[in-house]
Amino acid sequence: MSDFVFRLLDVDLTGHTTRVTLIGRETVRRFIGGTGLAAWLLWKEGPEDVDPLAPEAHLLFMTGPLTGTAAASSGRHGMAARSPLNGLWGEANVGGTWGTMLRKAGIDGLRVSGKSEQPVYLWISDEGVRFREARHLWGTDTFETTDTILRETHTGAAVSCIGPAGEQCVRIAAVMTDGHHGRAAGRGGLGAVMGSKNLKAIAVHGTQQVPIAWREKLVQDIREMAQSYRESAARLTQGGTPGLVIPQEQLGSYPVKNYALDHWPEGAEKTSWPAMEKSIFVKNYHCAGCMIGCGRTVKMGEQAVTGGPEYETLALFGGNILVDDIEAIQQINEVCNRFGIDTMEAGSLAAFAMEAFEKGLLPADICGGFEPHWGDAAGTVELVTQMGENRGLGGFLARGYVNILKELPPEAGDFAMHVKGLGFPAHDPRAYNSVALGYATSNRGACHLQGFTHAFERNLTEPTLGIHEIGDRFGTRKGKVVADLQDYMALFDSLTTCKLSMFGGVRIPHLARWFAMVTNIAMDEEEIMETGSRIYNMKRLLNVRWGATPAMDTLPRRMLSQARKDGPSMDNLPPLDKMLAQYYAYRGWDPSTGAPTARKRNELGI
Repeated sequence: MSDFVFRLLDVDLTGHTTRVTLIGRETVRRFIGGTGLAAWLLWKEGPEDVDPLAPEAHLLFMTGPLTGTAAASSGRHGMAARSPLNGLWGEANVGGTWGTMLRKAGIDGLRVSGKSEQPVYLWISDEGVRFREARHLWGTDTFETTDTILRETHTGAAVSCIGPAGEQCVRIAAVMTDGHHGRAAGRGGLGAVMGSKNLKAIAVHGTQQVPIAWREKLVQDIREMAQSYRESAARLTQGGTPGLVIPQEQLGSYPVKNYALDHWPEGAEKTSWPAMEKSIFVKNYHCAGCMIGCGRTVKMGEQAVTGGPEYETLALFGGNILVDDIEAIQQINEVCNRFGIDTMEAGSLAAFAMEAFEKGLLPADICGGFEPHWGDAAGTVELVTQMGENRGLGGFLARGYVNILKELPPEAGDFAMHVKGLGFPAHDPRAYNSVALGYATSNRGACHLQGFTHAFERNLTEPTLGIHEIGDRFGTRKGKVVADLQDYMALFDSLTTCKLSMFGGVRIPHLARWFAMVTNIAMDEEEIMETGSRIYNMKRLLNVRWGATPAMDTLPRRMLSQARKDGPSMDNLPPLDKMLAQYYAYRGWDPSTGAPTARKRNELGI
């Protein structure tokens, strides 16, 4: 039995050359794969202080040891780079089929540097790597790009590509996979990094067997839990994440009018899973290796079947801007998918623009004659089109919060719903104090997935972490639980496998066991959690290198001073300073710099 190695394909776009670097057992033990290994590579070998859109900047596409195996819901991969949106840690994770197909082609990850003189795409197969001219694809949307590349390469290939937004280095550009199904590596603007390198797409097709040390043991382990997994996750199979719309609204965690209003029950009902099921739903979409199938495929009129909106898109282009038409939201979603735009960032920025315009804080020269109004679906289609084309008010907004707030009156910052320049997801931190702390300390900015703490205050437990019962969402001692869950989620993003598998019963012992079965690297539960901590701290070190300070670990004024006035979350304001003190102490971070102390770095071996 040979030792597990991570096969990293280094791609120099300037010289159109490639080489394979083998990353050995000890580094895999310490950083696993996915975005954990990407963080280590950026720390050790990436340029220390480089413009995210400069040719010498590194862009990584990374699978993990579980990708493409029988492990539950493991058809995922991650991307990482210095984010052009905020200049800090940029990470985006996505499902679909691309990561699995990359491993079947004998490659575990790509590190891309340089800039091609002309637009190109990469074609990776069992036969090797080819640079293919892409001038005929420049300007085409992600659906057209994928269709064309499949005709030019292999009908069974998986394609990861950018649309016009990425080509123009729009700072909220996503990288899209699986064509019309619209799987998005959306957060952090990494599509702009791809565009800055004149890299239009990466197409992959392979037929090789993914290396697994103990294949039969892994298959048997998954087989034994398959039935209970499907039963436990049945609600996600039935309604997907759109099934969260009504519960989130009822709980007081749903965004309404840029988080300024408390409730919108009639609008939530019209944009929820039941409304989708009755109108545009066609069938479930399953990422590779997934038993849940939370994705929705939809159709409107004579339109072809395409990827439908998930919860975040429904909420941020629904209640957040007061659009109550499911078909209108799907139209906005498709425009974003075709241009290659992060729907979460776009929805957050659209709501901000509507409130800023309403309050007279958007200068006429910035608006360019366009007037953003609440509930205007057609206007929002135009606004996201402007974002994708990098023009007008949309082009201004698509620079991201860090840049646009420099050009607006100071009071606009009070209702700019972001942390570290990354727009809010559709989860109100006033409904979960742990989410408030998680947003403030997330490495990539406001992110519910870096800690996923809300799920442990509604549905989940994790005995390995001492979480034996559902947590009190208004409790004030959150430092330890948030840090522990951030470390836990770092494992999912490094292995890489879907966090929704927790709803199927996957826990820390499963992850440790499956990692050992695939790699023949044994780690007990304590060791694998230490690895999660090492990964999270490594990402924090990168942020400090790139200019992050403790002052950035905060929330918008609205979240800290304007409580909800009605409903189950009324009157709660997160005690952020108190929780941050607990968190820093537990993490072993220096309050003056925000960095892990020398003692903590020594403990983790970084």
